[in-house]
Amino acid sequence: MAFSGLFDLSWWEVAIVAFVLTHITIASVTIFLHRCQAHRALDLHPVVSHFFRLWLWLTTGMNTKEWAAIHRKHHAKCETVDDPHSPQIYGINRVLWGGVFLYVKESHNAETLERYGHGTPDDWIERNLYARFTVMGLVLMGLVNIALFGIVPGLAILAVQIVWIPFWAAGVINGIGHYFGYRSWATPDASTNIIPFGILIGGEELHNNHHAYASSAKLSNKWYEFDIGWMYIWILEALGLAKVKKLPPTPRFAPAKPAIDLETLQAVIANRYDVLAKYAKSLKATYAEELKRLAPHDAQVLRRLKRWLTHDESKLEEVQRTRIEDGLARSNALSTVYTMRRDLLALWERSHASRDQLVRQLQDWCQRAEATGIRPLVEFSRGLRCYA
Repeated sequence: MAFSGLFDLSWWEVAIVAFVLTHITIASVTIFLHRCQAHRALDLHPVVSHFFRLWLWLTTGMNTKEWAAIHRKHHAKCETVDDPHSPQIYGINRVLWGGVFLYVKESHNAETLERYGHGTPDDWIERNLYARFTVMGLVLMGLVNIALFGIVPGLAILAVQIVWIPFWAAGVINGIGHYFGYRSWATPDASTNIIPFGILIGGEELHNNHHAYASSAKLSNKWYEFDIGWMYIWILEALGLAKVKKLPPTPRFAPAKPAIDLETLQAVIANRYDVLAKYAKSLKATYAEELKRLAPHDAQVLRRLKRWLTHDESKLEEVQRTRIEDGLARSNALSTVYTMRRDLLALWERSHASRDQLVRQLQDWCQRAEATGIRPLVEFSRGLRCYA
C-alpha cells in the first residue's frame, strides 16, 4: 500500500493545497522580489523578509540578486535587443512558453548581476545556503510534501510549485504583459495590463501600471482595478511588518495660473502619464468634431486612422505613418493637435534644458495651444495650468 502521508486528502483537496501554496509563492515574488528588492518601493520587517527568502528557496530555488538584477535590466533596456525577455524582440511564443530559459541564460551574465544586482541580501545564509545550494530547497520541499500528503499527491504539488513561477511570471507577465491587453498609460514600452483584476498573479497582471510607476508599491491605479499584492502589503503595514516608501503620484489641481511657473512644470512632469491620458481624450474629441465637419470622402479617410492616432509615433510602421500624414492633410485642426502632442512629449525628454528654459517652453506651448482656437486643445491647455 502506497504511503498516504500525514493528511489523506481527496483530489480536490490536493488541488486546493497546491493553489494555496503556489499563491504564497506568487505573493513572495511580487511583494519581496519585485516591489521590495528590485524597486525598493517598501521595506519589510526582517522576519517577513526572511520568510519570503526561505519560501522562495524552497519552492523556486531562485536567487534574490539574480532576480532583481534581471528585472532591473528589463526596465533599463525595455524592448531593446538588450532586454532579457522582450516579446517584441524574441516573439510572443518564445517568451510565453520559454521565458524561463531566457531568464536562466541572463542569470549567467556576470555583467548583469554586477551592474544591476546591488543592494540585495548578501548575508551568511544567502552566500552559504540559498545561493549555493539552490536545488536543496526544492528537494526539502518535496520531502515535506511527501510526508504531509503522500508520494503521488506530494510530488504532484511539488511539480505544480516548480512550474508555477516559470510559466506565470517568466512566461505570462513577461510575454503577454508586453503583447496583449489594455494600456492605461502611454509608456514608451509595449507593456499592457492583462486584466484589471490582479489576483491570480498577485497583482502583476497590471503590468502597464507598473511600467508607468515602476517604483510604486501599489500596482492598481483605476477605481475598477484590484491588486491583491497591495492588499497584502496594506495588511502587513497595518501590523507594523512593512513600510510603504513610494506610491503613484496623485494629481492635485488648483485654479488655473495665468503664467506657468516652476511648481506647475514640476507637477506636469511628475504626472506626465495622467497628462498624456487627458491629451489623448483631447485628440479624440478633436477627431470626433472633424468627422462631423469634413466632407464624406475626407471623413472616410480619417475613420481608417482612429486606432493609430493615439499610438506612439516611434512604434508605427512606415505604411501607418504615411496613412496618418495623408489623413492629417485633410484636417488642419487634427494635424495641429497631433503635432503639438509631439512638442508636449519633448518637454520631459529635454534633459539638457534648464528649469527656466522648460518653464518658458511649457508657457509657450500653452499660449500656442490656446491661440489655435481648437476647443478641445484650448480646454486641455487651461487644465494643464491647473496642475499643482
